[in-house]
Formats: sequence, C-alpha cells, structure tokens
Amino acid sequence: MRLEDMRRSENVEDRRGLGRTGTRLGLGTLVLLVVGYFLGLSPGAMLSLIGATEGVSQGSAVAPVNAPHGRPTDAQGDFAAAVLGETEDVWTQYFAAQGQRYEPPTLVLFTDQVASACGAASAAAGPFYCPGDHKVYIDLGFFGQLDSEFGAPGQFARAYVLAHEVGHHLQALLGITRRAGGKQDSVALELQADCFAGVWARKAQRVIEPGELQQALQAAAAVGDDTLQRRMQGRVVPETFTHGSAEQRQRWFQRGYDGGRLESCDTFAEQSRL
Repeated sequence: MRLEDMRRSENVEDRRGLGRTGTRLGLGTLVLLVVGYFLGLSPGAMLSLIGATEGVSQGSAVAPVNAPHGRPTDAQGDFAAAVLGETEDVWTQYFAAQGQRYEPPTLVLFTDQVASACGAASAAAGPFYCPGDHKVYIDLGFFGQLDSEFGAPGQFARAYVLAHEVGHHLQALLGITRRAGGKQDSVALELQADCFAGVWARKAQRVIEPGELQQALQAAAAVGDDTLQRRMQGRVVPETFTHGSAEQRQRWFQRGYDGGRLESCDTFAEQSRL
C-alpha cells in the first residue's frame, strides 16, 4: 500500500501496554472468549453474552478506561492509523455525495485485554466493533496471526480486517445493526461488512498497489467459518456458521469492489431468497 499518500487518523486511542489496567476478566469470561474464538463465534455476540451473564455490577467488566488519543509512532500503530484515515476520507466523501455526514469510529489499540461498552474481552476474541461506543478494537498482534497462522500475509490483508470492522460501524450508522436479529442475520451482517470493505477498496484505489486486492481475498477466505472449523475441529458444520464460508466472504468482498456502492451489498435480500 502507498502509505506515504495516506492521511493518519487522529481518532486512535492507544491503550497498548496498559495490561490489566481498567479491565478485570473472570475465569468464566476467559473460557467463553477462548471457546468462542476456536468455534468461530462472533466476538460481538460473545461480548453481549458476557455482559448479560456477568454484568458490570458484578465486577467482571468495568467501564472503558480513559486513554489519551493520538497518532501512534510505531510502524504497526502508524499503519493502523493510516488505514483508518483512508476509511475516513473515503466514507466522508461517499456520505457527503448522498447529502449525509459521516461520523467516524474511534480505533482502540490494546494488548491482551480490553474493556469496552460491550463488555470485557481478550485478544483471543479477535478484532471487533462495539456499537455501544462506536469503537473498533484490535490487538495488533492479530496482524502477525494473519500471516503466520492464517496464511494471509500482506498489508492489504491487514487493511481488509480494519475495513471490515469499519463496515460494522457503517451498519450502526445506517440503522442496519438495530434492525438485525437472529442467527441468520449474524451471517448477513458479517458478509455485508465484507462487501462494504470491498466498496471501500474500490474507492481507495489510489493507495493500493497492483496485485494487493488478492491479499484481501486470501484473508477473507482464511477467516471463513468453514476454514476455521476445519482447522480447529476437523469438520465443517454449516448450521453453526456466524460469519459465512470462505467462498461467501470472498464473493461478497468482490461484489462490493465490483459494484462500488453500498447498494451492492444487500446480503439480507439474498438471504431471504434462500
């Protein structure tokens, strides 16, 4: 990616190195998160479950800590700020063309554990978006996992991950998240976020190097439910999918890229025809 051409976002909250400060996870919470991760469950769903079963009042999760905003100076943090800045520029322009105002999310960088408005989480839950505080959370160690464990290397594979989570923010802004409900809608939401990431990629062509699009498609396949289930439990159980298969995730990212508009991403309409 052409990082030198990308504006760095100021909407970054760097909590790395805080460790357990502001976050206290019970043993049951850790077990739920780890089990959910290996079964390919939605981090948002797991966080909601944790919040409902343990609750802030019981001390298993606390309100998010206040952390300074600012632009990270290390390479990984700088990259994340650059990608977030590009999503801000693309979606601000896109919404303005529709006569609307885009409100960007905040990106929270953390290490190991974090507290959010959706509850407490460990890095094992993977990157996630919390509609309760309009923040994207990521332990940047996940980028290394993409390469070494998931076989999806490259800068644009990492950019896809962030763009997908920002896609969930778009769903919250547009009221899609609020209207969704049920297990089938979980898959539709995830595939739509992939599609929104594809739309963003189409609009961000100026910073994408030739051949990098394939990195995003490879990453989409690597985090497909069937891929994860086959790797973690040796078999595929389609009725337990929460994010979509590798083929679906690639197809919807490509559809967003080819269509170049949010209207290209009506995963719910296709789901109703099945």
